[in-house]
Amino acid sequence: MSLQRWSWNIAAALFPFAVLLVAWQLITVAKLVPPNFLPTPHEVFVAWLDVIKDGSYVANIGASLVRLGVGFAVSTILGIVLGVLMGLHRGIADFFQPLASFFNALSGIAWAPLAITWFGLGPAAVTFIIWNSIFFLVLFNTLVGVKAVPMIYENAVLTLGGNRWQVIAHVLLPGALPSMITGLRMGMGFGWRALIVAEMIAASSGLGFMIFDARYIQRPDLILVGIVTIGLIWLATDRLLLVPLERWTIERWGLVSKLQ
Repeated sequence: MSLQRWSWNIAAALFPFAVLLVAWQLITVAKLVPPNFLPTPHEVFVAWLDVIKDGSYVANIGASLVRLGVGFAVSTILGIVLGVLMGLHRGIADFFQPLASFFNALSGIAWAPLAITWFGLGPAAVTFIIWNSIFFLVLFNTLVGVKAVPMIYENAVLTLGGNRWQVIAHVLLPGALPSMITGLRMGMGFGWRALIVAEMIAASSGLGFMIFDARYIQRPDLILVGIVTIGLIWLATDRLLLVPLERWTIERWGLVSKLQ
C-alpha cells in the first residue's frame, strides 16, 4: 500500500470522528444542552490530563485489560477445545448446538445478578461475567465451523492411515478456523462490554469503576473520558489485531481472495 493511499485511508477513518467532535463543540457552545449534562471537549480534555497526571487513569486501564486478558484466554481455550471435541461426532454436535445457541443468547450481562449472588462483589464475579460473555460465543462458532467441514475430508485422512489427532490438526482446525476467528472477534467485543458493566457493579478499579465513581461526584467530564477511552481501546484492538487476524485467516485458507 502506497503512502498516499495509507494516508487517505487514515483520513477517511478519522473524518467521521472530526465531524462528531465539531458537532459536540457547536452543541456545547450554543448551550443546547446544560453544561452539567454535556461538558465541552476542552473540559473533557483537561480532565483527561488530570487523571493521567495522578496515575489513576493508567491504573484503571491496566486493571481492565488484565481482567479482559485473563477472561479472554480462559474462555477461548475452553471454547475451542470443547467445540472441536463436540464436533468430532456429528450426533454429539447436533445435540449440543441448540444448547450452545441458547446460552449464547443469554451470555454476559444477563448473568450479572446471579454472578454477584454466587460470588459476591469482587474479582470472581467480574471474571465469571467476562468468561460467560466470551465462552459461549467461541464455543458456538467453533462448533458451527467444525460441523461445516465436509466429512469426506475426514474420511480421506482416515483412509490414508491418519489418526484422529491428524484429522483435528489438518482438517477440522484449518476448516473451522475462519468461523473460530469470527467467534473470537465477537467474543472480544461482548467481553469488553461485559467487563465495563461488571466493573461498574462489582469492582473497585477499572474503567467501568472510574465511570461509575465519577457519577457519584457529579463529574460528567470524567465519565466522558472513560467512555472515549473504552471506544478508543476497542477500536485499536479490533482494527490493529482482530481484523488483520481475520483477514489473514480467511485469505490463508483460501475462502476468498480478499476480505472487503
